Amino acid sequence: MNIRRLFSLQAPLYQRTYLPFKKISLCLVLNSIFSSKHFQTLPRYSENHQTGYAIDIAEKGGDFPTYESFSDCLSHCCKTKSLGPGLQVHAQLTKSGLLIDAKLRNHLINLYSKCRLFVYARKLLDESPEPDLVSWSAIISGYVQNGMPKEALLAFQEMHSLGIICNEFAFSSVLKACGIREDLRYGKQIHKLALVTGFGSDVFVANTLVVVYAKCRDFKDSRRLFDEIPERSVVSWNALFSCYVQGYFFEEAICLFNEMVSTNMKPNEFSLSSMLNACTGKLDCDLGRKIHGYLIKFGHEADQFSANALVDMYAKVGEIKDALLVFDNVMERDIVSWNAIIAGSVLHEEHDLALELFGQMNNLGVYPNLFTLSSALKACAGLGLKELGRQLHSTLIKIDTKEDLFTNVGLLDMYSKCGLLEEANTMFKSISEKELIAWNAMISGYSSNGEDKEALRIFTEMNKVGVGFNKTTLSAVLKSITSLQDIEICQQVHAISVKSGLQSSDYVVNSLIDSYGKFGNIKDAAKIFQESRKGDLASFTSMITAYSLYGLGEEALKIYKEMQGMGVWPDPFACSALLNACANLSAYEQGKQIHVHTLKLGFMSDTFAGNSLVNMYAKCGCIEDATLSFSKLREKGIVSWSAIIGGLAQHGHGKEALRLFDQMIKEGIHPNHVTLVSVLCACSHTGLVEEAKEYFQSMDKLYGIKPTQEHYACMIDILGRAGKLNEALEVMNKMPYEANGAVWGALLGAAKKHKNVELGQRAAEMLFILEPEKSGTHILLTNLYASAGMWQNVSEMRKMMKENKVKKEPGMSWVEVKDKIHIFIVGDKRHPRSTEIYAKLNEIRDLMVKEGYVPTLENDHHDVEQSEKELQLLHHSEKLAVAFALIATPPGAPIRVKKNLRICLDCHTAFKFICKIVSREIIVRDTNRYHHFKDGSCSCGDYW
Repeated sequence: MNIRRLFSLQAPLYQRTYLPFKKISLCLVLNSIFSSKHFQTLPRYSENHQTGYAIDIAEKGGDFPTYESFSDCLSHCCKTKSLGPGLQVHAQLTKSGLLIDAKLRNHLINLYSKCRLFVYARKLLDESPEPDLVSWSAIISGYVQNGMPKEALLAFQEMHSLGIICNEFAFSSVLKACGIREDLRYGKQIHKLALVTGFGSDVFVANTLVVVYAKCRDFKDSRRLFDEIPERSVVSWNALFSCYVQGYFFEEAICLFNEMVSTNMKPNEFSLSSMLNACTGKLDCDLGRKIHGYLIKFGHEADQFSANALVDMYAKVGEIKDALLVFDNVMERDIVSWNAIIAGSVLHEEHDLALELFGQMNNLGVYPNLFTLSSALKACAGLGLKELGRQLHSTLIKIDTKEDLFTNVGLLDMYSKCGLLEEANTMFKSISEKELIAWNAMISGYSSNGEDKEALRIFTEMNKVGVGFNKTTLSAVLKSITSLQDIEICQQVHAISVKSGLQSSDYVVNSLIDSYGKFGNIKDAAKIFQESRKGDLASFTSMITAYSLYGLGEEALKIYKEMQGMGVWPDPFACSALLNACANLSAYEQGKQIHVHTLKLGFMSDTFAGNSLVNMYAKCGCIEDATLSFSKLREKGIVSWSAIIGGLAQHGHGKEALRLFDQMIKEGIHPNHVTLVSVLCACSHTGLVEEAKEYFQSMDKLYGIKPTQEHYACMIDILGRAGKLNEALEVMNKMPYEANGAVWGALLGAAKKHKNVELGQRAAEMLFILEPEKSGTHILLTNLYASAGMWQNVSEMRKMMKENKVKKEPGMSWVEVKDKIHIFIVGDKRHPRSTEIYAKLNEIRDLMVKEGYVPTLENDHHDVEQSEKELQLLHHSEKLAVAFALIATPPGAPIRVKKNLRICLDCHTAFKFICKIVSREIIVRDTNRYHHFKDGSCSCGDYW
């Protein structure tokens, strides 16, 4: 879009609606301005193109205009607010001596009041020998029409003190002033006065009373007064439901409208405009279309107000195409029309369209106002258009909006979202009177750009100056606290939210759940969720995400079922979290159900949901479905590529994973550290040592990514598996930082595999220091000693574990059948179908023995008889899970098992026999990788 000259011809936004005046003699002004020689030049003061008509009327009487011509002229001036001709007539009346006539004087008072010349109007009133009701009504009405309700009430008090009795028009005007000021106490006094004087039943007054009570939030009395109106006109109905709409009681407004239609009262354009605003407030597009039908039916589609309301409704509910269709058919588009379509486009993140419309508007000579420019700034922020944002800032400087807080905050937000924090901070400092909205914008800007410490500094500063805070503040602050992983500050903010009463806010509740969940403090997250029980989508999504991140997939799925029971449907973020929960559980069937829901709800185009789907299928052991889901992604980002490459690596398809990595590079996608971890894992699981070295050594040079502890751990694991222990030690010694538990763990695993006791002891000693709470180190070292025949060391290790109360993590396996997770431990007999399971297991054992199976006993280091060892091996948790799946699932169906530890050698051997005997694929996911057992072999090629 060409934006270079967007504002080159822009006119000022604000112009005076009346000329400034000084408090000098009215006669002097009139005599000095309206001499005969100036008479013909005076039309320039007119604010209406029809002023020539008024002058013609005044001149109809020739040299001596008549009373009637003056009266007609002033009536026309009042109707059109034509100040210039009115001043001319005033001069003529003064010259001719007709100003003493009350009717003509009242015309002038009415004109000056409407044109905000209250000094002139009041002077004429004060000079009247006997000011009457009409003159007072005119000046009170003028104050109300010009947004000066306080002055209107003071004038009414003065009029009342003079003993002048009100009529229905005066009552209506003063009641409107009460409504504007939301002064119910004064309004009730006027109401009583109207009743005493007999005007309470007047339809004009009654309609105004309905509005006053509604604007003062007393909807009960407002409805009562409405019901008491004997003959309600469409104006009466409009009065009440327009107030409902202004008070955000959209449902009540719609019910009232339906009631009006049911009485055969025909709605007018004002009724339908109010209803469109209600539909906008409710985001009810279906009802909006119905109102659109009424507009066409009753012939009001050409009405400017209705057309603008229609554009606004369609745009706000997200029907941008319909909004554009209506907008294109608006006969005379004003600034309201343009603002409605531009703001709606920005609201639904159609930023390109918003700026295109903004450019069209300027090309057509429609000058933007602050609201337009604010929407344009949001569009720039959404697209990160720094230069256009700066051009808009220049325009705002030219029209002098320094003191407009709304515009300044818009600029601050734009600079923040464009990553220009220095400019945003300058903007923030330039705001002389910083209200809460400005502080919130600055905190959010820092938080969104990862400057979390600065966000907390601003929060501290705003509390020092006593600005206060709201739910938006706490939500942004909690986001920064979560990024900083500071649970103590989180608890302090939690306490502040409770003390201030903001904990009941959805924003704060969801932010707290999210923060505690990411801290791993799932107990507090669940407590907040249970206490809030608002049942809204955001809180459910936050809790599902927390459970999923913490590895409590079953709890996440329980929350989802509860959510469905309440009729709350997930959004793409909730679907993404649920798919991740299924992935962690290896809950394939439930993952497929979430996939179906994602399809039905139309979220397949969402990047988050799509990536989570790839991850879910990969982690549930179905790499074919993961690959298919990846191929259907519309936009493949680095997360998408990393997910499929990591999935293929975990399933032993190392070469395919590396092929996809090369394809990703060719397509211009830059890898991140996660992608490269997946690439090294692919090399590890398929024994591609030389390829791994090449990728590892070129990380920094080709992709600008310095190897992390995780990359070093992968490389050491690859070398260790291949028996290159000296090279593995050399890589560790060259690390630019101290080795962590993952690195030493990789070395210990390699030492155990190759029975290198010396290296194993060294690695174990470091792990006892770094990760004393983990039992895996003790187990691996014990097994290393046992494999080397060092039974004395085995005994000492077991003694040390007992003395230090180190508990071995029990091996567990689980399998999903009919949406239920069945968990097994070694020798487990708690399952309701235990008898059938063990019978099946014995049957399978006999068949395996016939095929040549021999139990692998050398890795079982229990001091028991051989027959007992064989029985313990037979009753391993993964074998129990497979036996149960054989009796509980249809013949031929794949069996998917997950284990919390590495699969043992005997089970690995046994499953190669079982898959061939029963003609079924067995997929086992252990802590290290996936094993696909099919036709008597495993996908790992026995390299694991």
